This record gives sequence, C-alpha cells and structure tokens, in this order.
Amino acid sequence: MTIRIGVAGAAGRMGRMLLQAVSDSDLDVALVAATVRPGSELAGGDVSSLVGNKSQGVALSDDLAAVLSDLDVLIDFTPPEAALVHAKLCGEQGVALVSGTTGFSPEQAQAFDAATEGVALCCSANFSTGVNLAYKLLAQAAAVLGAEADVEIAESHHRHKVDAPSGTALAMGEVVASARGVALAEVAALDRAQRSGPRAAGSIGFSVTRAGDIVGDHTVVFATPGERLEITHKASSRMAFARGAVRAAHWVAGREPGRYDMQDVLGLKES
Repeated sequence: MTIRIGVAGAAGRMGRMLLQAVSDSDLDVALVAATVRPGSELAGGDVSSLVGNKSQGVALSDDLAAVLSDLDVLIDFTPPEAALVHAKLCGEQGVALVSGTTGFSPEQAQAFDAATEGVALCCSANFSTGVNLAYKLLAQAAAVLGAEADVEIAESHHRHKVDAPSGTALAMGEVVASARGVALAEVAALDRAQRSGPRAAGSIGFSVTRAGDIVGDHTVVFATPGERLEITHKASSRMAFARGAVRAAHWVAGREPGRYDMQDVLGLKES
C-alpha cells in the first residue's frame, strides 16, 4: 500500500529537502500535500517551484486542515509554535505524525504530548541513521566507562539555528545520563561562565558553535586518566535527515497510537 505523505513547512530548508526525499525514495510512498505558512505567495503553486523538478501535480497549500484528511502521515520540522498547531490538527483528525521539531519550552512540550496522545507519533531530535547508531554506541560507552569518565559534548551548526545546545546534543546527553542512572538536568553543565574552579564530578559539559553553513557536527568525548574516547557524527547534507524522516513516515503509518522514535524504526531497541 502506498503511504500518502504530507510535508509541513515545505518552503523551509528542511521542507525542501523533505519534498525531494519523498520524490526520490525507493519506498512505497507518495507526496500528496505540502504546506506553506498562511498567506504565503507560494500558495497555489506546484511543489516544483521549490524543488525544481517537473510538475508533480501537488499544489502548495496554506491551510493544513484542508488537506490533512488526504494523508496517512504528516512530516513536520517547523518551529515550535507552528508545530503545536500542526500537532493539534493531526490529533483531531487522527493522522500519524513524524516530528523533527526541537526547541520546545517545557510548556510547549507538554501541550505537544497532549495534542498527539491519540495518534502514532515518531518523534526524534535527529532522523539520520548515523546519529541514531551513535546513540547506541554512547549508551554502551557510558555503561562501560562509568562515572569515572569526564564527558563533554561539542556541537556545531549553521548561523541560523535558533536553539542551543541542539536537540541532538541534548539527546546525546540524555543517553549518557540515563546509562549512568541519573537525570541530565542534574548533571548538565550548560554555562561555566558563571562559576570558577574545576569541573564538577559526574557533570556532562556542553559547548556550542554557530557559524557559516555547518549542517551539523556532534562529538562526545569520554576522558579518563591516560586515554580518551571520542564518538563523532558529521552531517554533510540535510538529506541524511530527510531520508530518515521519510523512512520513519513509511514505518509509522498505520501503527497503533503511541510515541515512537528512530530507535524503533531502525530496530535498535531490540539489538
């Protein structure tokens, strides 16, 4: 059965990549809807105006509610405010959702969870296969090295990225903290400028770079006396995230309501 996919925020950097990824996918998927912000001058035009392909017969819409009933799953990488509106609509119409939105406030995250309670949701800070394999390796490294290892997480992204640290960096920190049996909020060192002295034992440090057009680099350092282990992932194109999101959309369509992630999609939770 062909999975009918819609892409929210189609005019954005990730939106355009998602349009291309659906078009190029070897999976049994089809793009049937793509949305732009309300009032956009792009509304009514063909998606080819965004990806440069020949006409695909899919018109850009500025009204998600009007096209949602045609979908099996919506892929949404829009900012938190828009993502909350889209999540509510998916919840009301029972449409599965793949969400790559990061940067939710605690209140927004709670509202998002409530809105998507009755649908199949695949939610991840990063949909690339490599990053999700890195999560698995980080859990193993943290378990083996234990609290003796000092952990530092460094991430770099393009100058336009709004949230910091990145959702992926925080997810990596969550993986390490969970493997150690602690909550990340209790051990995260997000800003050392306000304190002096040596690092706190068991802390997980974060550093952030925003520059140029860096797609996304993440390195987690485990340092113990006499040796250092570094696990690094570098993305050279957003297409890695887009292909993963399409794979997730194909997987989550038709699933029972619940919250899933890329670890489920890739079968890494069983391995």
